[in-house]
Amino acid sequence: MGLLARSVERQRRRTEDGPNDRQHRDPRSPSSSRRKRGAQNQGFGRSRGGFTSKIHARTNGEGLPLGFIITPGEAHDATAYDALMATDDVRPEALLGDKGYDSEAIREDSWFHGTDPVIPTKSNRKVQRPVDPALYALRNRIERFFNKLKNARRVATRYDKTADSFMAFIQLASIKIWLRFIHDP
Repeated sequence: MGLLARSVERQRRRTEDGPNDRQHRDPRSPSSSRRKRGAQNQGFGRSRGGFTSKIHARTNGEGLPLGFIITPGEAHDATAYDALMATDDVRPEALLGDKGYDSEAIREDSWFHGTDPVIPTKSNRKVQRPVDPALYALRNRIERFFNKLKNARRVATRYDKTADSFMAFIQLASIKIWLRFIHDP
């Protein structure tokens, strides 16, 4: 086949398939059963602060950790409630939470299990529920726990790519907090 014939053949193929400047004929993800990789399964998500993740913690009355859940940065706080309450069989007498945990489903589940929800209502709710200020002041212990937890630089900045590795360092930092509590005279 001569040089001119090859050029004509290439031109004919291009016009039959239409203009195709792509390297692959069928560009899409493979249809095989390979799992999708990336940040979506690692607790990363977009929020106002950028590409972040949230740590949700369940603590006891002393502010010591009992369980953790990691969610993407844009996830609502109330989505972690079921997983946090499933971490332990013992239900608390009072559930202290911020306005992010204000939902009827959480309140009803708490009342059903005999727990008093001490959660301030959001400003846009029609029915504003009163909160016992003395009991709600104990939520400060939870905030102090997060302060102690984030003294570990690796937890505060989340260098870890995977959620499992990040969770492991959260647990190590919380073990350190438990050890301080146990060894205090």
